[in-house]
Amino acid sequence: MNSCIFVRTNAYVLLKLSKCSLIILLTLQLFLVGCAGNVSRTKKIDTVVQTARSYTGTPYKFGGTTRVGLDCSALILHAYRSIGVEMPRVSEDQARSGVKVRLKELKPGDLVFFATGKKKREVTHAGIVTVVRGKKDIRFIHSSTSLGVTESNLYSPYYMKRFLRARRIL
Repeated sequence: MNSCIFVRTNAYVLLKLSKCSLIILLTLQLFLVGCAGNVSRTKKIDTVVQTARSYTGTPYKFGGTTRVGLDCSALILHAYRSIGVEMPRVSEDQARSGVKVRLKELKPGDLVFFATGKKKREVTHAGIVTVVRGKKDIRFIHSSTSLGVTESNLYSPYYMKRFLRARRIL
């Protein structure tokens, strides 16, 4: 009999607290789900960056897609394939993937595109942001014609002059 009263009392207290508790529980649940989504994205981006870095030192080869030699778009292709995301083969098409990102909003994993040829608006080079250290220090990995796969500062005079756009895939 006493346990029956205890259950009724607890149920009454729960009903009284339910509005406030429900709001707190829902807020907590949304926060935890949001954090889990960020953790998942962070893990994926880490894998993308690690995969791209595993090619460091690989020579540049126009149209190349292997560790013997690869171009900038193949580096992106392999890095994103490591997390199950299929990317277009050429940088011009990759530059249409995902969503636009402003320069000041860049995060690791974002793609950066450049016009390194004669046409100032034609995408001819691409890379993956690896580290954002500050307003003027954003590193990206790419396959350079002279150095092979290497990391460079986006804010170097050479790349800033040729920067076209950035895109976020995840």
